[in-house]
Amino acid sequence: MATFHPYLNFNGNTEEAFNFYKSVFGGEFSALMRNKDLPAEYPVPEAAKELIMHISLPLSNGVILMGTDATESMGQKLIPGNNFAISIGTESEAETDKLFNLLSTGGHVTMQLDKTFWGSYFGMLTDQFGIQWMVSYDYPKDGEAHQESANSQQATA
Repeated sequence: MATFHPYLNFNGNTEEAFNFYKSVFGGEFSALMRNKDLPAEYPVPEAAKELIMHISLPLSNGVILMGTDATESMGQKLIPGNNFAISIGTESEAETDKLFNLLSTGGHVTMQLDKTFWGSYFGMLTDQFGIQWMVSYDYPKDGEAHQESANSQQATA
């Protein structure tokens, strides 16, 4: 079953906002990637290198608050109304394809589904009603894939 998470965009103050949310809700960041961590084929202006590419703060019951710095120097423009998206975490590439294709009907694809450098099958779109969506399947890590394989072998034995 898919999971849903709020994804917030900020104008250069994501780190400040998420440190505030952390002080309010508690917990620890499960992910924090800066623009300077992008692979070399994604050039980053010097002024944007320390900005947040992605941050995650687990809240409760599997809900994760996520965010990014939307930077004009990297082709993003933050305007009221586009400062959030709904992120869907799926259980397979097939489920990702299905939800992405259905949601994008009559809408606009902003990032085509593709395998990413961070280990996900990911795409972004704005639906026909102007709502932004991020659809993502996280590939199992080596240990997880090995464990899943071992579990399935035990189940069939």
